[in-house]
Amino acid sequence: MAGKRGARSKRTQRTSGPLPPVRSEPPLSRQRIVATAIELLDAQGLDGLTMRRLADRLGSGVMSLYWHVDSKEDVFDLALDSVLEYRGSPHIAQLHDWRGEIIHVLEDWRASMLRHPWSASLLSRRALGPNTLGRLELLSKALSRAGVAAADMNVAIWSLWNYVMGATITRASFELSDEDRAAAQLRLARLSERYAAIERSRLLLDDDWDGTFRRGLGFLLDGLAPGQNSSAP
Repeated sequence: MAGKRGARSKRTQRTSGPLPPVRSEPPLSRQRIVATAIELLDAQGLDGLTMRRLADRLGSGVMSLYWHVDSKEDVFDLALDSVLEYRGSPHIAQLHDWRGEIIHVLEDWRASMLRHPWSASLLSRRALGPNTLGRLELLSKALSRAGVAAADMNVAIWSLWNYVMGATITRASFELSDEDRAAAQLRLARLSERYAAIERSRLLLDDDWDGTFRRGLGFLLDGLAPGQNSSAP
């Protein structure tokens, strides 16, 4: 009998101890919803984001999301503006280098969109959020310091916008392997009488995307502010 009482006592001790803590998800918030939406968009693209999938990833009900966001379109707006946040470059700001600031803003803009390829598709049709508007404000001020006239400012801003957008979309969608490039160059060689210029420049073998972006931006800035620090960036 003593043995049985001892066994019961040990079982009681094992079951009466403190229970392990129950794991719970962090509280639902707009910030957490946006961060999770970005993860979902990166993994599955625009078509992969639904409110049901977003709620499942957050471990919540769909209706709970609507306490923090208005709609899926609102989530798109918030996600886009979040990935386009610009923290600036204090070193450039201290030097008052308008050209260096523009290059930094636009290279960072392009890099942000390439990290999140879905963003380029949204930028052309979504409402402009504070981070996007902040970038445009920085560009406007830098161009003013470069001497761009107020009458030309909108043309200058949209020219830079179009350059970044075009370069980003092309880079994100133009994926060819080295073998594909070599094969394309061989086809050009066979058609060199018709396409002599681009065959000679070996255009289809050029994959220096970053260098091309920066040099092209330099050409554009030289045209926008001729005579103002026109050396290539």
